[in-house]
Amino acid sequence: MASITIVSGPNEGDYYPLGSRTVVIGRDEACPVQIVDTRASRKHLQVRFDEPTKQHIALDMKSTNGTLFNGRAVTGDVPLKDGDEMLIGSSKLVYSTADFANKESALSHYKQRGERGRNTIEQR
Repeated sequence: MASITIVSGPNEGDYYPLGSRTVVIGRDEACPVQIVDTRASRKHLQVRFDEPTKQHIALDMKSTNGTLFNGRAVTGDVPLKDGDEMLIGSSKLVYSTADFANKESALSHYKQRGERGRNTIEQR
């Protein structure tokens, strides 16, 4: 089941399985994914499941500070792929298609993925 893990920021370590429902991410207490980040809008980002294509789509909800997807500002629909990173204020969220038993295993997966990208030989 696809999920979103918050890997940095005030809510670091939070893990949200997505399923096929629509999820709103933001600062508002009523959001299913609440980010306590002063640079996040009350309703910042929407993630919905597109049944015909069987993939999740993200959409910035006209937030004040915008959302970066893999380092790029995007205003329209963004089809999410495994490992995509979303930056909302100072919070980094990662989308994953892998199944995790709990938030600890989801965060561990992200950290291990980052370790694999490091150089094994020191640069001098």
